Amino acid sequence: MSDATMERKEAARLPEGDVVRVLLEQHARIRDLFDDVKSAQGEQKKQTFDELRALLAVHETAEELILRPTAKRTAGDAEAEARNHEEEEANKVLAELEKMDVTSAEFDGKLAAFEKAVIDHAEHEEREEFPAVRRGCDEEQLKGLGARLQMVEKVAPTHPHPTAAGSPAVQLLTGPFASMVDRVKDAITGSSGRT
Repeated sequence: MSDATMERKEAARLPEGDVVRVLLEQHARIRDLFDDVKSAQGEQKKQTFDELRALLAVHETAEELILRPTAKRTAGDAEAEARNHEEEEANKVLAELEKMDVTSAEFDGKLAAFEKAVIDHAEHEEREEFPAVRRGCDEEQLKGLGARLQMVEKVAPTHPHPTAAGSPAVQLLTGPFASMVDRVKDAITGSSGRT
């Protein structure tokens, strides 16, 4: 059974709209998209990478703004800060990948290392952060977080912005403008926006 399949099974055990369910479903989709990018070629590879890039950008922004404040309270400052730092680093690599030729061997090598870092990050969240959040919140709070997370994702930037990553305060100040610019760019270039 693939890790994406296990994440989907775990998500299905949780109530609809629960923030952890939403995030587990997204983690599974991210794994699928990494596999799809690695197996695609040419324009299809570019389109699939654009979809992965957009999902990662909105997913990480929403986690930083919605999940992390609760994680600080339930899992501790060190845990929340470690995840924010990982997201900050991932955002830098994602920005580098976005500028590369997806058909190059250099892209494939950097993507493989990036995939490992993203999967390691997701597994830390799933082992340490998500259980603490679930223990520290009741069902109504978890659903409220899930609804807020999905609202933020609708307006989050679809491209990496390394100067804002890892800092919820900067995300709040720059996110709406960056999102607007990203979505116009996506419309003009025809690249995938939010999934």
